[in-house]
Amino acid sequence: MRRRMNPVVLVCILIAVIALLGIGTHVIMKYIPTKKQMDLNEYYGTVSEGEAAITIGTEILEQRGAISGDLAYLPIEVVNSYLNQRYYWDGEGQQVLYATPTELTSVPAAAEAGSEVWLKDGAVYLSLDYIKRYTDIDSYIYQNPSRIAIQKQFTGIMTVTAQKDTYVRYRGGIKSPVLTKVNKGDTLIYMEELESWTQVATWDGYVGYVEKKKISVPQETTMERSFQAEPYTYLTMDQPVNMVWHQVMSAEANVTLADAIQNMTGVNVIAPTWFFVQDNSGNLTSIATADYVALAHERGLKVWGVVDNFNYSENVDTTVLLSSTSARQNLVAQLVGAAAGAGIDGINVDFEYLKEDVGPHFLEFLRELSIECHKNNLVLSVDNPVPEDFTSHYDRAEQGRVVDYVIIMGYDEHYVGSEEAGSVASLPWVEKGIQDTIAEVPAERVINAMPFYSRLWKTEAGTLSSEAIGMDQAQQVVTENNAQTYWDNDVSQHYGSFEKDGISYQIWIEDSESIAAKVQLAKNYNLAGVAAWKLGFENSAVWQAITDNLNS
Repeated sequence: MRRRMNPVVLVCILIAVIALLGIGTHVIMKYIPTKKQMDLNEYYGTVSEGEAAITIGTEILEQRGAISGDLAYLPIEVVNSYLNQRYYWDGEGQQVLYATPTELTSVPAAAEAGSEVWLKDGAVYLSLDYIKRYTDIDSYIYQNPSRIAIQKQFTGIMTVTAQKDTYVRYRGGIKSPVLTKVNKGDTLIYMEELESWTQVATWDGYVGYVEKKKISVPQETTMERSFQAEPYTYLTMDQPVNMVWHQVMSAEANVTLADAIQNMTGVNVIAPTWFFVQDNSGNLTSIATADYVALAHERGLKVWGVVDNFNYSENVDTTVLLSSTSARQNLVAQLVGAAAGAGIDGINVDFEYLKEDVGPHFLEFLRELSIECHKNNLVLSVDNPVPEDFTSHYDRAEQGRVVDYVIIMGYDEHYVGSEEAGSVASLPWVEKGIQDTIAEVPAERVINAMPFYSRLWKTEAGTLSSEAIGMDQAQQVVTENNAQTYWDNDVSQHYGSFEKDGISYQIWIEDSESIAAKVQLAKNYNLAGVAAWKLGFENSAVWQAITDNLNS
């Protein structure tokens, strides 16, 4: 007779089997990688009809490209921000301008797709073919959803290689959905290493994670490229630049040159303030004279005529002027024509108080001016304030690519209107200005400008004011008032103070010693040379101090 299994035991066995099945299922679910594909519409966001998601390098952008048939377009703002900033939208002419080192090209906008520039719903789009004409990129176009992947970096890239077939996942974890499959031997762009996963980007525009154990260690990679951009060439001097500005306010004042340079030595460039922007149409006032140029050349001086935007400031809005292509090109033509007519050697651009919105237009002005200057063998230099966050729109790096010399106006650390008295150009402040500039511009084409003036600070009844005075006048003030002076190592200048008629006076003195220290800085940083504002403010000893330190 068969014994029947105890019902209690049977129930326990069933419970154990179910538990084991549950544990097994849990283990399988926990440790078996998912092959579920990521919903790309969720990954890239909603992509409307006629749009395309954009990936550039390792970044997925919020902006959208445009697709029309087989043609793909990027917004000009995306191109300028990420790929090549030299595409310039000329709203006046309804065209895109592109300045190469030797010519200004233009492509008209069309209202329909098919052209290189598409004006779509009021926005400007550039075709990939047009972008590739002047920009070294690789592009990939995909569907479902429509997307454009751009690769722009081909040197010094950190990459990893898949050691076996694997997946790029949306997040780090085997249960994270799959973005794309990777085959053994495929190369990925390395981004960041986590504990067990590595963030990577694929060449076709996915950014995700792979298991660290399935890829190689990162290594630096440089890819061979056939693209060749037209290079800029520069008109530079064979010896260190030793320049001085000569403030000339009328054509008649040009006759003062002979007296002004009578005792001057060592200088090889003089920059007279000759050209003044007159209005928003780009018309120019010139007070250049051939006699001045002839005398300067006879004395071995190159002449770089200065153009400024502030002598007719009541008539000139620099943003309005430079954002108009017709006005900008009129200014370029008049400026180069006046320079060539006077027989000078270069143009020095001194556009000051530039607002942020004028930045792109100012750069386009420099590009267009550079083309015409070099056609006429004219050296092009541009003056810049000492770098600060609020002057980043000057874009010294781009300036340095298109002009011959970038000049740092290494003065006005403390200026008329400053809330506290202080040096016009303390040595640490000047040095930081040099360091910040050569971080963007090659040192061999950077000139540091120095002040030949000091500020006499006056505190009266709690109110601070100042006036700029030249070197001889500063010494006269010290002598006549028996001011106590001493050399301040913190600023590398003589400092003096005195009381008179209940008024407190302070002065940080620019003299041959302080100027020598600044010139030595230029030598230490291998700069192209120095400049000084302005002729007439110096004393007789300063010329030799500059020469000795510049040529040491």
